Amino acid sequence: MVIGIFGESCTGKSTLAERLKEKTGAEVYTGKDYIRFAKNEQIAKKMFMKKLSDAVSGENIIYVISEKEHLSLLPEGAYRVLVTAEIETIKERFKSRMRGVLPPPVEMMLQKKHGCFDGEKCDLHVVSEKDEINDIVQKITGMAQ
Repeated sequence: MVIGIFGESCTGKSTLAERLKEKTGAEVYTGKDYIRFAKNEQIAKKMFMKKLSDAVSGENIIYVISEKEHLSLLPEGAYRVLVTAEIETIKERFKSRMRGVLPPPVEMMLQKKHGCFDGEKCDLHVVSEKDEINDIVQKITGMAQ
């Protein structure tokens, strides 16, 4: 089973991935982790895509995606989870990552990117802080199999 968890930064994707990993024993990849498959990025991408494709009906893999360009790496048959949050929640989480200060250029970047995944195809849409994580994990593990 391949679970693609995607959305903007600071929406709760990694937290969800960790909880799913605990429940399923899945291997977790994030962003450009595929580069470790080969020195050449294009070859690494192809190898990673094959691994994901093979895992659709085999091993458990979770791929956490924050960049739209990486959605194309998900194979047909992957269970796609969109994780979103209100812009104020994202700003507060990002601010805490940056030791309590959210510089204006970073805030503008977050506002510009907000909603960029909203039109993407998904099997489940999770709204961070509104949906209970244990219920989400149960729903994903039940539906993705």
